[in-house]
Amino acid sequence: MKSRLKHHAMGLLVLSAALLIAAGCSRRPGEPVTAATASPARDVPKRAFRERRVTAAERPVEAIDRVLIVSIDGLRPDLLLRAFMPHVRGLCSAGSYTFWAETTVEAYTLPCHVSMLTGVLSAKHGVTWNDYSEESYPNVPTLFEMAGQAGYSTAMATGKMKFIVLTKPGTIDHYYLPADEPVADRDVAGQAEKLIREHRPQVLFVHLAETDQAGHKYGWGSSEQIAAIERADEAVGLILAVLADLKLADSTLVIVTADHGGSGKNHGENDPRSRFIPWIAKGPGVRQDFDLTQIGERRIGTEDTFATACAFLGIDPGEECQGRPVLEILDASYDRGALRE
Repeated sequence: MKSRLKHHAMGLLVLSAALLIAAGCSRRPGEPVTAATASPARDVPKRAFRERRVTAAERPVEAIDRVLIVSIDGLRPDLLLRAFMPHVRGLCSAGSYTFWAETTVEAYTLPCHVSMLTGVLSAKHGVTWNDYSEESYPNVPTLFEMAGQAGYSTAMATGKMKFIVLTKPGTIDHYYLPADEPVADRDVAGQAEKLIREHRPQVLFVHLAETDQAGHKYGWGSSEQIAAIERADEAVGLILAVLADLKLADSTLVIVTADHGGSGKNHGENDPRSRFIPWIAKGPGVRQDFDLTQIGERRIGTEDTFATACAFLGIDPGEECQGRPVLEILDASYDRGALRE
């Protein structure tokens, strides 16, 4: 698997010759991740939803009735290959992946994440700002709202306060936003662990911020950012371990991706180093060790994350959705009802 990933990395537009040499180097893993003791997650009082507009229908893989989306903020694909990321690389081995997925043109945190979780571009969802703003929400339903209306439980744990944009009243069951910044990825993972153990959410979004923060402070591709990427991998490992401990892994589609990359100490429009992101999916019925670029005509965008989550949960994403479900990850030989009898 490692050799295949290195070979794939050589084709990346964002890699320089120096990075290709460094891709064979890995760091030693950091200290074990423990559950965080940060501010508690917030339970949102249930409010009456507007008239139901979606229903849960037949799912393509009967065993999957949960979706976990982990976004590693600022993770450029080639840096994933440079860093020691055994948990994320393990998802590649056990699932389907591409390092050529594309984020939105803006390549900024909030517009990108809102597109990721609504399936539409910023011109439609309306979130064009990138800072903390209370009582300002997307113009279209989020994955949390759609899933909630279809009867699924929802939750979110994030490393930045500005994700308050996704907490429209009545649309998400539980969430954690940090009281202050910066917050360590292991602390966000600890809050995600708490949400999983206490509530078993069927749709969970986790945002890890340290990689982006290190990029802005030290530069994309710096040794300090590589160390932050490795801490993000440890956080992913903690979350995966909780799913396994609670016997939820065999019913969960896991998607690991990013909102944007970067170069120098910033990221933005019209720069492939900001535009390309990793996209990795693993779960029952998902092709293993499958590089999605083998399907030459298929390009994956961040809006496809929303569409894929909806598809695997049997939710109609609505006419406004601009993403396409990545059904190419399905293993045609898999018995889709095998794990649900």
